[in-house]
Amino acid sequence: MDLQLTSKTALITGSTGGIGLAIAQRLAAEGAAVILTGRTEARIEEAKQAILARTPGARVSGVAVNFEQASQVDTLLKQVPTVDILINNIGIFEPKPFVEITDVEWLRFFEVNVLSGVRLARQYFPLLLAQGWGRILFISSESAIQTPSEMIHYGMTKTAQLAVARGLAELTKGTQVTVNSLLPGPTASEGVEEFLKKLAGEGKTREEAEHEFFRDARPSSLLQRFITVDEIASTAAYLVSPLAAATTGASVRADGGLLRQI
Repeated sequence: MDLQLTSKTALITGSTGGIGLAIAQRLAAEGAAVILTGRTEARIEEAKQAILARTPGARVSGVAVNFEQASQVDTLLKQVPTVDILINNIGIFEPKPFVEITDVEWLRFFEVNVLSGVRLARQYFPLLLAQGWGRILFISSESAIQTPSEMIHYGMTKTAQLAVARGLAELTKGTQVTVNSLLPGPTASEGVEEFLKKLAGEGKTREEAEHEFFRDARPSSLLQRFITVDEIASTAAYLVSPLAAATTGASVRADGGLLRQI
C-alpha cells in the first residue's frame, strides 16, 4: 500500500530508539523526509545509519535536543521551522511507589511527556492550518485509560496528552489537518527488553518473564505478548498519511486488546 508520503516532511521526537525509531524507519521507507531527535549527536548518527541500512537513499536528518530544557526546544524550533507531520513520541517512564514520587519528579514527567508536545504544536499547528494540510500524532499509551498503580505519574501524563490532542483537533474543523493520539499497549522497546533481561537474570528465561508479566500484571491482554515496535510503527504511519483523512480527534488503540472498554 502506498501511504502517499513522498512529498512530506516528518519530525519524530525521541526517535533514536524504540517506537520512535521504528516509526522513523517506516516513514523513511515510505519516502518521507524524516527528522530525528535524540539526546546526543552520536545517538542520532546511529539511528540515521540504521535507517539508511534498511532504506538506502532515505532522506534523514536529526537534531540533538533534551526536552527537559525549554531552551533546547526553542533551538530545535529554529532549526526546524516547519514540518508537514509532527509525531510527539518523546517520553520517560519509571515504576515508583506513589508516596515516593517527589514534586520535582511530577514536574519532570509533565515537562517531558506533555509540554514537549505542547511546545512543538504551538509553533507547527498554525502553520499546518495555514498550508492547508498536516498531521499531528501524540504517542500516548493504554496507561492513559488504565492508569498503572506502579507509575501513576506516567499515567497522568498520558491522559493529559489525550486532552491536548482532542482539544487541538477541535480547532481543525473544516480543514485537512488532523490531530490524533495512538495508544500502544506493552511494547518490546529498549526499556522493556532491559526489564526482561533483569528478570531473566534472576533465573528465568525471557519467555518465562514475558509469560509471567502478562499473567500477573496485564491479564486482560488478548495478545498475551509484548507488541513489537514495528507493529506500532505501522499504525502510526497510516494515521499520519493522507489515507487517514477521516480519522481525527481520535484515540486509536494498538494495545493488543488489553483495554476492555468498548
